[in-house]
Amino acid sequence: MENVFTIPIVTTTDFPGVEIFSRGKVRDIYRAGDRLVMVATDRISAFDFVLASGIPFKGQVLTQLSIFWFEFLDGIVTNHFLSSNPDHYPETFRPFRNELAGRSMLVKAVRPIPIECVVRGYLSGSSWKEYQASGATAGLALPGGLRESDRLSEPIFTPATKSHTGHDENISFAQMEAQIGASLAAKLRDLSMSLYLSAARHAEQCGIILADTKFEFGQDDSGVMWIDEALTPDSSRFWPRDAYRPGGPQASLDKQYVRDYLESIAWNKQPPAPALPPHVVEQTALKYLEIFRLLTGRELK
Repeated sequence: MENVFTIPIVTTTDFPGVEIFSRGKVRDIYRAGDRLVMVATDRISAFDFVLASGIPFKGQVLTQLSIFWFEFLDGIVTNHFLSSNPDHYPETFRPFRNELAGRSMLVKAVRPIPIECVVRGYLSGSSWKEYQASGATAGLALPGGLRESDRLSEPIFTPATKSHTGHDENISFAQMEAQIGASLAAKLRDLSMSLYLSAARHAEQCGIILADTKFEFGQDDSGVMWIDEALTPDSSRFWPRDAYRPGGPQASLDKQYVRDYLESIAWNKQPPAPALPPHVVEQTALKYLEIFRLLTGRELK
């Protein structure tokens, strides 16, 4: 493996002559006629802030792992992915082939549904904090006596508001129904559960526990479509199965490693967001590369 510090880190993109559609915490999105080009940078966010350090290989891992899952789970729901070959993008993108290769996707442009569709198979993260306070999470009562990282008797669906400026907030399914309608809420819940269960089975075969993940969906005239990213270490908790020990935090192959570091330095979660020390940058990059290898069975291109 090449030393991660010899790899250029891309924290922003700028393609003269190409119209920017939006910039998120990680992705820069450009208009491509009636479609979009999503470019995953190496930016990393935590606690709703983009950190001052980028992570080598991160954009490539997010893009290529999403493509893997979109293709692997295509039988469950249609997704927005069209191509990752810059030569298939509109002509205005051709001068930027090298910058786009490996970290971008041409996708269908659809209307996003403003809900984070979270499925949890294990008690961790914000759901663990809610459970400690109330014995429930997202309005769902859970059995007493559960420990942090315990496996739930069956996966649960815990939606959240989708926010671009503030902190995403867990909501109940009833609140989700009130926001987008009962029929659409039920469809998104059922699709999310099906995607999670199929992905968790594959991960288990790869020696990985998929503790939880989030999905995003959109709509066009053809119906509901899976969009954004797919089961990446930014959107999911991946735990090595052999190291699983319920009753506390778990070893992880995802962004939790960065969150744990930020908690250890007692950052007040206010701007400016701190930079990460070199060893945290390197270990995060290696974790992202490792989960890609384990789940796909191949090295990152």
